[in-house]
This record gives sequence, structure tokens and C-alpha cells, in this order.
Amino acid sequence: MVRDSDDGPGYGDADGHVSRETGIEGWGVRPSGRPVPQPRAEHGDSSRPVEPVRFEAPGAPSATPAPVSPTVPHAVPPRNPVSAPPHGSPTRSDAESTRGGTVEFQVAAPNERGATGTLYGRGVSPTVDASQAEVRPERRNPPSPRPHPSVVTADTEGAMTDAYVSRETEDPPLAQEAKRAVEILNPSGEITMPRPPRRRTMCVANQKGGVGKTTTAVNIAVALALHGNRVLVIDLDPQGNASTGLNVPHHSGVPDVYDCLIDGAPLDAVTQQVEGIPNLWAVPATIDLAGAEIELVSVVARESRLKRAIEAGGDNYDYIFIDCPPSLGLLTVNALVAAEEVLIPIQCEYYALEGVQALTNNIELVRSHLNPNLDITTVLLTMYDRRTRLADLVEQDVRNHFGEKCLNAVIPRNVRVSEAPSYSQSVMTYDPGSRGAVSYFEAAQEIALRGAQGAQVGGVA
Repeated sequence: MVRDSDDGPGYGDADGHVSRETGIEGWGVRPSGRPVPQPRAEHGDSSRPVEPVRFEAPGAPSATPAPVSPTVPHAVPPRNPVSAPPHGSPTRSDAESTRGGTVEFQVAAPNERGATGTLYGRGVSPTVDASQAEVRPERRNPPSPRPHPSVVTADTEGAMTDAYVSRETEDPPLAQEAKRAVEILNPSGEITMPRPPRRRTMCVANQKGGVGKTTTAVNIAVALALHGNRVLVIDLDPQGNASTGLNVPHHSGVPDVYDCLIDGAPLDAVTQQVEGIPNLWAVPATIDLAGAEIELVSVVARESRLKRAIEAGGDNYDYIFIDCPPSLGLLTVNALVAAEEVLIPIQCEYYALEGVQALTNNIELVRSHLNPNLDITTVLLTMYDRRTRLADLVEQDVRNHFGEKCLNAVIPRNVRVSEAPSYSQSVMTYDPGSRGAVSYFEAAQEIALRGAQGAQVGGVA
């Protein structure tokens, strides 16, 4: 298509500016009085006669005006306006050089798209005989082929299953939590955690208070008992928090661990069955235990009083957990002498690391003088807050120092763990689907598996 000298820059060019006054097909509006290019016959017959069309340009005298057709097909503009017009494109006559003369166009057969209006929205429409138009079928893209069910093989189906898994196949969060609760509570009573070949006596100790000693002893004991192990919990803390968490009476006058330490009573005489958990027993602590340290000063072999009580009546248990007070007095020394393993809960804060150094020194003193079989076998990180960077740094330091003794399970900060003692329950029974219960369950599994693997190689890990 040849551009007039008065046309604006880029007029008719596909890369140029397109006016907002567009026709149905999106082409720009051409001013009135300008020559109108005609559609090219892409599929028409070249032997068909071409009818000339005349109309008067503005300012030219005309005796008989050319008829105006109300419907004119849209032109297919050439892809390259600068190149020569292809076959069937409109041509200009020499009369166009004078603006006041008559402009003559040759119109080829139009296509099937007949829309109302002129080719560019304004000006005079040429007359076209609709009988000479050739109907061209509309082109449609064929639908994309889909695999036939019979063509899909087993390998293809497996690949499609691995690549895409619908959300509808996953259980909702409530169903997942219920599934975890059933797994933790183990209503069938099956032995899902391996029982050790001999009794394991573990002392839960840390001289710093508030690191989770009582919570760890209670919840791990409940988890092991729910899965087939016979467990005994000895509350050696005068506060009696372990007795509260297990819903064991520990008011004044109840037989408790004080009778074992001072009066030499057998362990079976002060043991109570924990309600609701068949394989769990507890030895409570009353307020009388607060004066036991002063009374033990004058007692012979005061460091081994608890060990004698356990040896007299503790052979029927798979695990014995001793909950120690937050101190390094005679009560803690009795627990270290009676135990063979030490479980150290460490809070993920800086102050907890300082207390561990003093505890390890005392453990070495007890090992060298009173209990050569004592060893630190388990370290558990508690109150882990993943939002803080300090928790990550403490975890790295503890794992670098203790190595494989540190459990993979980490106990996070969870409000359910703190709420459970107010109902005289452990978090395992209070909310078995919570994050705290799941974490303590994983820690109990690791302790049971390590004990079984250590027994196979010739000793308890």
C-alpha cells in the first residue's frame, strides 16, 4: 500500500500508532476523502472480471454521485506496507495526482466478512456486488489431541500419579491430628516400642530450674508406658510437680520417697498406680522431703539410700525415671548414685549452657568416687523457639559438644505442654495431637530404639 504525502507518520503501519477510533477488526480510522484500499482476493478466481468503482473526492464537481453501499467487507491489509501490493490489492490511477479530480479503484472479490461501515470508518464507501463475493470458510484451530484411555499404559499412569497428586487425596488437618492422637495413645495396647533386655534407670537432672526436667520425665514415661513398657517415676523434688502431673496424691501423710530415704522403707511400700495408664507407677513426694537433706547429713551411707531402696523392689520395671530437684545437694547425689544413665534437658537459652558445665563436673565426681557405671547418655533440647536465632545457636553448640548423645527430637514451645499439669495430666493424654505431644513421643521412640540397639552390641546406649 502506497502512503499519501499528507498521511501522518506511521499511518497504516502495523508497528506504528493505532488510533482509539478503530473499526471492528481493530484497524485505524482513515480520514474522509482519502482513497480506500480494497481487499485482495486470496482465494478468488483471477479470471473473474473486476468491476471499477468510482466516487468523487472532496472539491470535485460531479453530475451523478456514485451510489453508496451500506455494507462493505473489511480489507485484509498487506503485511509489509512498504513493499509492492500483491495480486488483488487496490491500484491508483494517474488521476489521483490532482486532488480535485476523480479517483478510480478496482475492487476484487471480497471475503465472507461483510461488516457495516467503510473500510476505515469514515469517507465514502465503494459499491460492491455481493453476488460476486466468494464465501471463505472460517479457520479454526483443531482441538489438541487427548490420550485415549486405552493408550495410557501402566508406566504412563504411574508417571502421571507421581507428577500430580490432588489435594483431595490428602487428609484434612483435623483428620491428620486425630490420626496422630490414635498413634500416640495406642488404644490397642500393643508393644510398639522395644522393651530393653534389662532395667534402665535414668536420672533426669539439671541444676538450673525451669528447663523442663519434670515435664520431660512425666511425658517420656507416659509415652513409653502407653506403648507396652513398664515404667516407674520417682519424684525426688520436694515441690511434688511430677506427682501432680501424674495425678498421684502427695499431700502430707501419704507414704512417699521420704520414707525410703530416712526410714529405709522398701520401694514397693510407697509406690502408687497411675490412674488411666496401666503400665505406669509413681512414687510421690510430699513436703516432708524438704527436710530430708538436713536429716541425711548424719545418716551412714547417705549418698546410696535411694539405690538400696530401688535394688530392694525395682526389678519389675523396664524404665525407672528419677525426677531431680534443681540443685546439687544430697537428693541429687542420691539420684546420681542410684542411676546408670543421665538424661539432661537443656533449655535453648544461654543461661542453660552455664548450668550444664557445673552439672557435668559433678557427674564426673560421682562417677569417680561413688558410681563408676554412671554416664551421660541422653541430651534433650527443650523450649525450642524457631523464631529466634538464639535457639539455633544454642542447638548448634549443644550438638557440637555432646554429639550423638543429643536426641534428634527437639521439644518446641507449646502451650498445650504448659496447660496439661493444670488438669493433672501429661500432654500425651491431654492433647495427644499437639506438637508438644508429638515431639515427646518422638523423643521416647529414640530412647527406646537406642536402648535396644545398645543392648544388641553388648551394652545399654
